[in-house]
Amino acid sequence: MALAETTAVLAEVSGNIATIGYGLAVLGPGIGLGILIGKTVEGIARQPEVAGQLRTTMFIGIGFVEVLGLLGLITGFLFK
Repeated sequence: MALAETTAVLAEVSGNIATIGYGLAVLGPGIGLGILIGKTVEGIARQPEVAGQLRTTMFIGIGFVEVLGLLGLITGFLFK
């Protein structure tokens, strides 16, 4: 009797944990994008002659950071 009630509660809590986990997974890429773009703008302001190289590197970095966000979304669907 007590085991059946415990199982139901654990199943209900795991759904909430998955939602919170995806919310936390989005924080990392959001912070990463802010730092990445901010430092690129700072670098361009300091040395305008390398703006093209910095911009190219920034877009490559944005691609990698966005993959982390999508990976968190997909993981939430896979392990739901």
